[in-house]
Amino acid sequence: MLNTVVIIPTYNEIENIEAIIKAVFSQSTTIHILVVDDNSPDLTALKVKALQNVFTGKLFLEVRKEKAGLGTAYIHGFKWCIAKGYDYIFEMDADFSHDPKDVLKLYNACHIEGADMAIGSRYATGVNVVNWPMSRVLMSYWASKYVRLITGMKIHDTTAGFICYKRCVLEAIDLDAVKFIGYAFQIEMKFKTYLKKFKIVEVPVIFTDRTRGESKLSSGIISEAIFGVISMKLKSLFKK
Repeated sequence: MLNTVVIIPTYNEIENIEAIIKAVFSQSTTIHILVVDDNSPDLTALKVKALQNVFTGKLFLEVRKEKAGLGTAYIHGFKWCIAKGYDYIFEMDADFSHDPKDVLKLYNACHIEGADMAIGSRYATGVNVVNWPMSRVLMSYWASKYVRLITGMKIHDTTAGFICYKRCVLEAIDLDAVKFIGYAFQIEMKFKTYLKKFKIVEVPVIFTDRTRGESKLSSGIISEAIFGVISMKLKSLFKK
């Protein structure tokens, strides 16, 4: 997995960060990790700094001034990774909802099978979600159906946050023009990739809800996604 980096955004992930870093590194001797921390009050960044002494030259840390949203954290990370010349750039949560063992599956989908974006999909082969209440499963599942209907994308898991990008995708997207910062960020990035006619594939994975730490999902983030999708689609039509 040469020239591969996994971006892990963090805010108060002290309970998970060491374990997830070690789990990702156990998948490959050549993989790198970039943690983008939003100045976590629980001192997540200090734990990462300590681990940098163990994983010298493979573990990197960017600390931002304050919590500013998942989307902006990833945009910060994307720009850093592009500047460093990585060819395969991952999005991945810190809470083990994304299984580090699936990193290789997504990488192979891009590196061997020719995809430009590989999505770790919960819904490509039914519903593969563990430990979520039924209300959360239904909300996520139907949200993806709704986005698929509005945008026309043939993607089953439009809100997935476990993704491998080829660098060319991120270079082709105007990252400064990405509007959404929460739940809708994942939708927007897939839509922009779709509009650029890159090859998108879904790789079936099992999503397991976090067992430690707190979810960052809020009603405001959900609202942004619901109404933002319509706005995003309309703007794409006007551009045409």
